Amino acid sequence: MRKSLVIYSFVMFLVVGLYQVVSAEEVVEGTVAAEKQRSLGAMVRDYINRVSAQSLGDLLVQIQSHPDVNLPSVEAAIRGLPQYSSAPVGAQPKRSIKVKGKNTSYSLYVPPSYSPEQSYPLIVCLHGAGFTGESYLERWVSRLEDRYILACPTIAGGAWWTRFAEDVTLGILDSLSQEYHVDPDRVFLTGMSNGGIGAWIIGMHHADRFAGIAPMASGLDDVMFPFVENLINTPVYVIHGQEDQVMPVRLSQDLVREMKRHGVPYQYREHQWTHTHAGGHFFPHQELPKLIAWFDQQRRAPLPTHIAMVRDASHSMPMSWGRIDATDQIAEFSENLVDKRDALIAAAIYAKLHAEVVEPNTIEVRALRVRKYTLFFNDDLVDFSKPIVVKTNGVKSFEGVITPNIETLLQEARQRSSSHVLFPAKISLDVPSSGAAYTNPGKPMQ
Repeated sequence: MRKSLVIYSFVMFLVVGLYQVVSAEEVVEGTVAAEKQRSLGAMVRDYINRVSAQSLGDLLVQIQSHPDVNLPSVEAAIRGLPQYSSAPVGAQPKRSIKVKGKNTSYSLYVPPSYSPEQSYPLIVCLHGAGFTGESYLERWVSRLEDRYILACPTIAGGAWWTRFAEDVTLGILDSLSQEYHVDPDRVFLTGMSNGGIGAWIIGMHHADRFAGIAPMASGLDDVMFPFVENLINTPVYVIHGQEDQVMPVRLSQDLVREMKRHGVPYQYREHQWTHTHAGGHFFPHQELPKLIAWFDQQRRAPLPTHIAMVRDASHSMPMSWGRIDATDQIAEFSENLVDKRDALIAAAIYAKLHAEVVEPNTIEVRALRVRKYTLFFNDDLVDFSKPIVVKTNGVKSFEGVITPNIETLLQEARQRSSSHVLFPAKISLDVPSSGAAYTNPGKPMQ
């Protein structure tokens, strides 16, 4: 009996020891696997967020040689960005941001109920001449429910038509989207008077960034009218006073006609209110509930099947899944946009491109004054297992299978500062003859 107990104890010792060894190995393997995944995620995060472009090539090589690297793993790492934590809430009237080496201020309001676990819509509001972002913050916060983050930048003189003001607005949007859990499909741009001009101009050039724009008591020089076409997927809410003597109501009426001509979704509110000091040139508080109700209903279309791009030579950024790369001679805006009204600007000589998925894996492109363009793709737009056909101005310019790759996925996520809509594939195509565009009735392209 004693001998049997000794043998039993010895066997149990071996079993327990073996179990401990196996468990230790599993722990080590799990730790190594976790370390690998963390390391890949860290490298992807570094690639996307690195301020300087130096050594990006080396980092890309390291990512591509990682033992766990593949398209799904890199995409998962990108979608995990940014990582949010607790951040200040309430009114923050004196914030600053550096853009192109210059410090500029903005005011911010974050609902006290803010939680990094939940996404929040963002309203960017541009002030009029003689005001500041801080004064607009005070006006808006008292009227808003605690469901929106509100950002009010300040630009001297309300000069929102400058390239610097454009960069400031987008810089604040990008910065806040890293610090706070902003819903990328619920970002709105609005502005009053000069700020309304900025909402038009910035909203038109970057229409794919916004779920809607709401210009108030404003207007545009008619040489800017062609850019209205960029808004075919971005709803517009226009407010203007009938008694406005500073910016006559016909300015908004003209833009409404342009939106109707291009099929831009819009709502137009023409009010009869007047103010003791401002006459009809103001934003009546009575109009705010309807505007907020409109904001509540809007969601950005992150991947529309039909996109339109109108570009001058100083704006070469993508519009959703398309980009104009090279053009004939076209107008080029200065720092203050149309202060230099040369012959090309006066004649509104811009590059234009429409791209539309007309049936599965078939894209029709119409181009005017475009020599080369790029289309970007993902699984929601095309089926990568089948050939893709692209027709340019009625002529087949591409047919073949396109293979997604990690390099394109990372480059586009970095350049667009986006982890929401990702593009792992692209093709660049020449336009044989850019002098005239293929015409399609009902779709203006003059």
